[in-house]
Amino acid sequence: MGAPLKIGVLLSGSGTNLQAIIDAIAAGQVNAEIVSVVSSRPDAFGIRRAEAAGIPVLVLNRAVYAVPEAADALIVENMRAAGAEYLVMAGYMRKLTPAVLSAYPDRVLNLHPALLPSFKGAHAIQDAWEAGVKVTGITVHLANEDYDKGPIVAQQAVEVREDDTIETLEERIHQAEHQLYPAVIAAIAEGRMSLDARRKVHIA
Repeated sequence: MGAPLKIGVLLSGSGTNLQAIIDAIAAGQVNAEIVSVVSSRPDAFGIRRAEAAGIPVLVLNRAVYAVPEAADALIVENMRAAGAEYLVMAGYMRKLTPAVLSAYPDRVLNLHPALLPSFKGAHAIQDAWEAGVKVTGITVHLANEDYDKGPIVAQQAVEVREDDTIETLEERIHQAEHQLYPAVIAAIAEGRMSLDARRKVHIA
C-alpha cells in the first residue's frame, strides 16, 4: 500500500459523511488521510466530528462569503498548505467558484442525493418524493462550474418503498451515501479512477 491520499473535506452541516470517511479510514478500508476540514458555518456539528478525530478545521462564516471568490481563495490557501490532493464536498452548501475549481481541476468530488441528471439542486430528496418516482438514489460526481453537471463518477440506486415516508427514504439515502462515498475515495487512492478524452469517468 502506497502513501495515503491526502484529502480536504468541505462541509456545512452535521458531517455524517465526514464521519463515514473517518470511520472507513480508521477501519483500513480507505488509504487516505483527511488533512483539513473547512466548515462554511460556525455552528456546523461536523466541526466537532473533525476536532474529535484530531483534524485541523478552518471555520468560515457568512461575512467571509460576502465575496465568494475571496472565501474560496482562503479555502485554496488552507488546503494547499495542508497538502490536500483532492477536495471532498460532504454536505457543503456553497457553490464553488473558479478559484477552487482551477486550483483542483477534476479533483473536487461532490455527493448529490439523487440519480443525476434527475432532481438537481438543493431539494433533491423532496423533489424526487413529490414526483412519485419508484427509484431514486445518489450520485458522486466531479464538481465543475455547472451546478450538479460534472462528470459522474458513481451512482447507487435507492428503491422508494410503498411504506416509505420521506424521513425513512432520506435515512436510506444517507446510508447509501456513507457506503458509496468512502468506496469512491478508496478507488481514487488506489489509482483506479480515470477520466477519458470524452470526460467520462472509469473505475477499474
